[in-house]
Amino acid sequence: MNTLQTGQFYGVTNETSKHGGLTLTDTEYTHERVDWHYHQNAYFTFILDGRVIEGNKKETYHCTPGSLLFHNWQETHYNIKPKGFTRGFHIELEQDWFTTYGISPDAMQGSINLKHPQLKLLMYNIFKEAKLDGMTGTLAINTLLVELFNKAINGEARLTQQKPLWAMQLRDILHDEPTASWSLEQLAKQLDIHPVHLSRDFTRYFNCGLGEYIRTIKVQQALALMADKDTSLTTIALQCGFADQSHFNRSFKAMHHVTPLAYKKLLT
Repeated sequence: MNTLQTGQFYGVTNETSKHGGLTLTDTEYTHERVDWHYHQNAYFTFILDGRVIEGNKKETYHCTPGSLLFHNWQETHYNIKPKGFTRGFHIELEQDWFTTYGISPDAMQGSINLKHPQLKLLMYNIFKEAKLDGMTGTLAINTLLVELFNKAINGEARLTQQKPLWAMQLRDILHDEPTASWSLEQLAKQLDIHPVHLSRDFTRYFNCGLGEYIRTIKVQQALALMADKDTSLTTIALQCGFADQSHFNRSFKAMHHVTPLAYKKLLT
C-alpha cells in the first residue's frame, strides 16, 4: 500500500505553502482511480471544483464543491474521479501542530465527512488567507484552524450523537432546498413540532441561529459556483436565492470580509 509523504497528493499540485506545522496544497486531481493508500499526516480535503468519490473502510463519500473531509493519519482510503476538472485544497497537520495548540491528535478518529456550514465557512476563509499570503497569513490560518477543530470536536459530535429526529430531518430539508422561502411555521408543520420548540432548540443542536444557518448554506452554494469563470455573480446570486446582487454582496462580505468579486478572483 502506498504511503504519501508531506505535500504529496495524486495529481498536479498548483501551489504549496508551509505555515509552521501545516502544509497547504492546491491540487488538480488527474487520476481516474487511486487505489488504497494513506497519508503520513492527518489532513483536511476541501473540494473547490469538480467531483470525486472517496471510499474508506466504513463509508463512501460523493464529493462536490464545498465538501469537507478530515482523515486522521494513516487512515486508508481510495479515490475515483469522474470525467471533468476537479480541484482540491488540502491542509496537512504534523504532530507538533497538535501539541502546540493543545489539541489531541485522536480527538477526531478515522475519516469524517464534515457537513456543518460553519465548519465549511472557516475552511473557505482559510483558503482565502492562504491565497492572500499577507504578513499575517500564518497567524490567521492557525487561528481559523484552531477554531475549526474546536467547533468540529465539540459541535459535530453533538450534531451526530443523540440528535432528535426532527433536527436530522431539518438539516436535510435546509441543505436540499436552501433557496426556498421557508417560514418558521412551515418548517415546524413539516417537522410536526411546535414553532416555539423549533426556534428555542435550533441553536442547541446547530450552534447558530436558523437565519444564520440558512444564509451560510446559500453563500456556500454560491461559492461552489464561483469557480466557473463564465457564470456571472448576478446569475449566481439569483440561483442561490438572494433577492439581488447587492443582498448577496452584503451577506458574503459579512462572512468572508471580502467582496464576492475579490473571492472569485482568488478561486479562478
